[in-house]
Amino acid sequence: MKYIEWFGKNFIGLFEAGGEQFMGFMTGIIPLLIVLLTFTYSVIAFIGEERVDRAIRYCSKYMILRYSIMPMLSVMMLTNPMAYTFGKFVKEEEKPAFYDSVVSFLHPVTGLFPYANAGELFVYLGIANGVMEAGYNQSSLAVRYFLVGIVVILMRGIVTERLTKFLIAKEAKKVNA
Repeated sequence: MKYIEWFGKNFIGLFEAGGEQFMGFMTGIIPLLIVLLTFTYSVIAFIGEERVDRAIRYCSKYMILRYSIMPMLSVMMLTNPMAYTFGKFVKEEEKPAFYDSVVSFLHPVTGLFPYANAGELFVYLGIANGVMEAGYNQSSLAVRYFLVGIVVILMRGIVTERLTKFLIAKEAKKVNA
């Protein structure tokens, strides 16, 4: 009988805690996400979609820009999962590397631009809360996470592109032999 009472009390407590968490999101993170999205789309509208399109095409020509600026812009402007559509601007043999860069940047962008990958936000906030409890600044974590993310996506893009081209050349030799 004692266990039934405990279960009943804690079962409803689980939903009460979920409701409190939901209300925290409604007064905290949701308005922030809406304002950030509005800002991003306003900047794109102000600059012009054609100019943004030309800038992305330019970035796709150079390896360093293709695996740093291009994934960063795609994630911040289009969010997950639409960010992958910028892959239409790269050559076929560069697509795996571009995809790898975009996927790798979906996590580090969350601290500064939480709307870009809302599903990852809960993981980031958990880490950020631990950092704050340890006495450190959440903003500093977000900036460092973002900057390290840029370095990582550049390295991953370059390595993946070279591996892809190596495997394509190896397969071509095998077919011609």
